[in-house]
Amino acid sequence: MDRNETMYRAAEAFVQQCYSELNKQESIKSRLVEIKTEIEQTGTYTHTAEEISHGAKMAWRNSNRCIGRFFWQTLDVFDARDLRTAEDVFDALCRHIEYATNDGRILPTITVFAQRSEGQTDRIRLWNHQLLRYAGYETEEGVIGDQWSVSFTRKCEALGWRGERTDYDLLPLVIQVDGGEPEWFDIPADLVKEVAIRHPENRAVADLNVKWYGVPIISDMLLEIGGIQYPAAPFNGWYMETEIGARNLADTDRYDLLPKIASVFDLDTSRVSTLWKDRALVELNRAVIHSFREDGVSIVDHHTAAEQFRQFENRETESGRPVTGDWSWLIPPVSPAATHVFHKQYNDEVVTPNYHYQEKPYKP
Repeated sequence: MDRNETMYRAAEAFVQQCYSELNKQESIKSRLVEIKTEIEQTGTYTHTAEEISHGAKMAWRNSNRCIGRFFWQTLDVFDARDLRTAEDVFDALCRHIEYATNDGRILPTITVFAQRSEGQTDRIRLWNHQLLRYAGYETEEGVIGDQWSVSFTRKCEALGWRGERTDYDLLPLVIQVDGGEPEWFDIPADLVKEVAIRHPENRAVADLNVKWYGVPIISDMLLEIGGIQYPAAPFNGWYMETEIGARNLADTDRYDLLPKIASVFDLDTSRVSTLWKDRALVELNRAVIHSFREDGVSIVDHHTAAEQFRQFENRETESGRPVTGDWSWLIPPVSPAATHVFHKQYNDEVVTPNYHYQEKPYKP
């Protein structure tokens, strides 16, 4: 099967499902004729705005590692496929951040940039893992900031960016156009909503001066719809508290805060059998939930998220669609056995449309 035929078959499968879900079955035949002609003439085809919008939602619905798929139909889609300059891309990313943040009432959002063309350099690539992310600096005394960001921070510094070398320096947006020299842009501070972490009972937690940004906007994954790839398509939902409290702030190769939390709660850390790590983990997650809710920033706890996922499973079953999932990602990192997800098995088959990992546009 040649490349054109492969692409047409992928497009056909997508159009059949997409248009059926949109109750536009009468348009399927004519649309497929258009696509077949375009592929024969150019080797590719272009999605309509409606196809981009519903295809991005379908991709979220098919994301095996996401427990928040109950809300897939609420995704707001910005079509930025016509943008050609780094400055215009930066403006679109700032719009995404502002719109998605929505003064804390977070809106699931995706911005889709130019599609990939076979044999050509990608028109737009984003070097950031997330649009909002803290820097990490290696020092003789250890890492300042986010350990996971050390490599990318070096790249930003090599491009000329300089941070203040605090634990919470927001990294710049790094944009590459047509394979050229990447350009960096500082994100306007007034666009970023950050949450100071404090505890509902223990005031000493606030003295640790911990904070986190409100919106997780993944920006290094590839969106695939009907055989067409979009290498720059940043998207977001809102945080589940364990992503921050049990991973970003707690992991030993991130901010490693459990010993400090144990200290302010006077926990016995002399041996692991006191379960001080477990107790500190719960209190840190309580602090994250409390802080986000006090500041009016959307967040969901892992028990509620699991119940929402149960509703998603029921809806998909009613719609005649099998539920796929990666169990190891769907179970929360805190008290997983207390959720129904822990006790189920899921088929980890990758269904399209979907979001995929891709090689970095730079060497780490």
